[in-house]
This record gives sequence, C-alpha cells and structure tokens, in this order.
Amino acid sequence: MPRTDEAEFWFNAVYSAVQEIPAGKVTSYGHIARLLGEPRRPRQVGICLKHLPSDPGHYYHSGNVPWQRVINSKGMISHREPGSAERQAEALRQEGVEVDMDSMGDFYVDLARYGWFPEELPSEEGLSENGSEVG
Repeated sequence: MPRTDEAEFWFNAVYSAVQEIPAGKVTSYGHIARLLGEPRRPRQVGICLKHLPSDPGHYYHSGNVPWQRVINSKGMISHREPGSAERQAEALRQEGVEVDMDSMGDFYVDLARYGWFPEELPSEEGLSENGSEVG
C-alpha cells in the first residue's frame, strides 16, 4: 500500500535525522521526534525504523541510515522481533558503544556516556524558522 505524501515526508524526515547521529553515540526515539517538532510521536519514529528498507536500491536504507543508534529513553534496546535486540547490540558494539545485558536478557546503553541529545539537528544550526540562513 503506498504511503500518503504526509507519511512519506515523515519517514524521510526520520531517516534524514537519524543519519545525523554520530558514530559511537545513541539517542532515543523520543528525542528524534522532538528534533522533528513532533515530541508526541516517538512510536512513529520506531515504526519508521522498523520499516527501513534493507535494499540499497532505495534512497534511504539500512546501509545508510544508522538505525542501531536509536534506542528507548531508558537506554534499553527495544525488542521488535526475535534476535533484533541482539543484532542492534552487536552493531552498536562494532561502533565502540558499550552494551550491557541485565539478568532478564535486556540490553542497555549508558546514556550519560553515549547519549546524543542536541537541542537541534546539526544540519539546522544557524537556520531561521523558515529554513533560511541566519547570519
């Protein structure tokens, strides 16, 4: 089923924002939503990442959108499907992020150490509200 223009815009905005998270850092679904001006849409950020194409034939895909750098606000890697949390933990470890596992088998990242929570996206620094350069 094709996406509406509004949904397509949102998916692309999420993917573009996630591309700005530096290697070795993580942020939350809620922070991405807030950076995009929709602080009540963290679950929608998660849905976008769940549906991120793996096929490099798409403009945004799992090879150029670092999906692994987005975790929940408690520092936990969310389980989406069997094995997904393990894959995300391994991808983060490959970037130098320390991922711990608790007694329940949940994976956690220390947000104080690895968190990335800027007030605005680096690509928007120095821009006015309408997107023109301030200077």
